[in-house]
Amino acid sequence: MQEHKAGGAHASIDDERNQNILIYINGELVPRDQAKVSVYDSGFMLGDGVWEGLRLHKGKFSFIDDHLDRLFAGAKALDMDIGKSRDELKAALQQTVDANGMTDGVHARLMVTRGPKKTPYQDPRLSLWGPTIVIIAEYKSQDLVPVEKGINLFTVHVRRGHPDVQDPRLNSHSKINCITAMIQSYKAGADEALMLDPHGFVSTCNSTNFFIVRKGEVWTSTGDYAMKGITRQKTIDVCKANGIPVFEKNFSLVDVYSADEAFVTGTFGAQTPVVDVDGRTIGEGKPGAMVKKIRELYHAMAEAQ
Repeated sequence: MQEHKAGGAHASIDDERNQNILIYINGELVPRDQAKVSVYDSGFMLGDGVWEGLRLHKGKFSFIDDHLDRLFAGAKALDMDIGKSRDELKAALQQTVDANGMTDGVHARLMVTRGPKKTPYQDPRLSLWGPTIVIIAEYKSQDLVPVEKGINLFTVHVRRGHPDVQDPRLNSHSKINCITAMIQSYKAGADEALMLDPHGFVSTCNSTNFFIVRKGEVWTSTGDYAMKGITRQKTIDVCKANGIPVFEKNFSLVDVYSADEAFVTGTFGAQTPVVDVDGRTIGEGKPGAMVKKIRELYHAMAEAQ
């Protein structure tokens, strides 16, 4: 298995500037060591909230409208009033990075919870004072070792569930399903967990979306049991725009083990090659030509927005 810095597709280079950042909490910008929310907050108590991770590149938040579409859709599903318009959230994001003097190489996490509760209990009606909105913007440059060498995955027993249990497409603060999957994967020595759907087909990873390449075709899951990631969709779009056959379909681990290439996608890492799944070497055991091509096309798309 490949040995590199912990974090896999999310591996980043430490930046001392992050010790002195200002964090946005409900309209106020406070130093990192003073940034706090109530122990009564519904996000802390129950994981009751939604969030987005965004990249700031050359002064612009990449694909911000797609991210806000997903945030507001998730909030509506949870019957949660964000309390701000899209433009107000954009302004809050800009206010945060401006206050920190940030223009590039930044990852921002926008978090919205239902807010503090009157007493510890799950009933949403006990959140009487409106939402809590937090924005953490950090200097975060990608560690390119995983891109250059590839990462390894381990297929875990933890499944992506049916939408009538907890819809895996909802980007909520409740991530215990993904966390338990990740624990199993790193205990097995892997970088990230590969997760199956309830029918045994390959679904997604615990924090990224999964793709394989077979005979010039790019495959990913149907998305029925996976977070429909922004980078996932942009990867599909860039394939279609450049004549690369791409399919959203059911496939099994048999297809994965014999794939020519594999990779994962996410907001931070874009496309990261996968060279090992469950001890099976994928392709030649190194990043292949297709993922390199898609990564170049994706970055060109991001630059042009």
